[in-house]
Order: sequence, then structure tokens, then C-alpha cells
Amino acid sequence: MKKKAFTLIELLIVIAIIGLLATLSVIALNNARAKSRDAKRMADVKQMQTALELYFNDAQSYPDEDMINTDKTIKSGTNIYMQNVPTPPTPPSSHYQYTYTSSDTNTYTLQYFLEGPVGSIPEGLNTATNSSLK
Repeated sequence: MKKKAFTLIELLIVIAIIGLLATLSVIALNNARAKSRDAKRMADVKQMQTALELYFNDAQSYPDEDMINTDKTIKSGTNIYMQNVPTPPTPPSSHYQYTYTSSDTNTYTLQYFLEGPVGSIPEGLNTATNSSLK
């Protein structure tokens, strides 16, 4: 009498399929994580732009670089527009940091790095300015 059982080939095929599915799910998870980090970066940039515009409306100029890069706050006198300037999400790296510069009192640039394209904004280093606020 023969016993019914799986053959070695059948077991190897099932293990290979499980391995393939696990690999695909890990890749999809990593892509989702990168997209969520980019979404947070975009939200942070929009928040900073809004705080800078509110500051400009009251002070008629944009804040100095030292205020944002050193103090990590956007304030004018007793008005606080952003208590803590956000830091980019991980992975931490020097090119993922937000960089604020103000060459004069009427303009600013805010540089940020994206891991992938977000809408019409390409991946890599991008710049937001006071004229790009939408």
C-alpha cells in the first residue's frame, strides 16, 4: 500500500514560492516607507513656508538664517509662528536635512531632499522659495 505524501520537488516549489512572496512584500514595504518619509518632508516644508509667510506678514521681512538653523524656532518678538522647526524623518543623512537661507529680507530658499518623485516634484534635491508657496 502506498502512502500519500508530498514529494521533495513539490516541497521545494512551495518553499520557493513562499520565498518569492516574502521578497516581494519586503520590497513593497520599503517603497511604502520611502513614500511616507517623502510625504512627511513635503508636509514639513509646507508648514515651514506657511510659518515664514506669517512671519513676513508681521515683520515685513523673512527671519535670519541663524534663527531657524540655530534656535530651531520661527518667532518675532512675542509671536511664535513655529515652536520647533521640524527635522527630516530617517534615514538621517546630511543631504536629507532641511536648509534655510535668506539672502535678503524679501526672499528665502528652503532646500530639501526627496527619495522619490512626489507629484510633479522630482526626486533628489529640491528648493522651495517664497514665490513657490501655493
